[in-house]
Amino acid sequence: MEEEASPPGLGCSKPHLEKLTLGITRILESSPGVTEVTIIEKPPAERHMISSWEQKNNCVMPEDVKNFYLMTNGFHMTWSVKLDEHIIPLGSMAINSISKLTQLTQSSMYSLPNAPTLADLEDDTHEASDDQPEKPHFDSRSVIFELDSCNGNGKVCLVYKSGKPALAEDTEIWFLDRALYWHFLTDTFTAYYRLLITHLGLPQWQYAFTSYGISPQAKPKGSEGRSKGCF
Repeated sequence: MEEEASPPGLGCSKPHLEKLTLGITRILESSPGVTEVTIIEKPPAERHMISSWEQKNNCVMPEDVKNFYLMTNGFHMTWSVKLDEHIIPLGSMAINSISKLTQLTQSSMYSLPNAPTLADLEDDTHEASDDQPEKPHFDSRSVIFELDSCNGNGKVCLVYKSGKPALAEDTEIWFLDRALYWHFLTDTFTAYYRLLITHLGLPQWQYAFTSYGISPQAKPKGSEGRSKGCF
């Protein structure tokens, strides 16, 4: 089935889309200056697709992730703002489809002889602490799948913390920044999905969960107060 973009306002007229977006469609559409609120509607995944993914990767998919894919095989919602006569794309919320829920590979990062792999870049200096769980590992100690490429600003990952065979209860959601440092986001996919919606898909919002925060260039004026005030 070919993906089609839903026209603005469709989230308000289709109950399953309204449920999927937690009502954010209405909030965005009623916000001054916001335009072109668009959802790329995707059909639900079939159960055999989930079973195939689990068998292929030797991982048990968490129940909340399964339930998400049984509602929609991936998610992509965007919105823009109008400044003067110009339409500027701003918000983007995305979750990869099952076919793109792929494991981060340990192959060479560069197509050069003896180039380093992700495992070669492993840094064990920052382990678990009272306020931070043990970070994922690029080697066989963890199994890591990409949920969102964050438009090139990093990767949000579903991480199995105990290697293979991987159990659903061993999963967490982490953000891998462009410098290949890990930052903990949430214990569950459901909690992460709510974070995604709450932050409206603003550029680089994941960096709010890092020690260095969102860059000044990526932080729209008043966006922090506006996003907090919406929920």
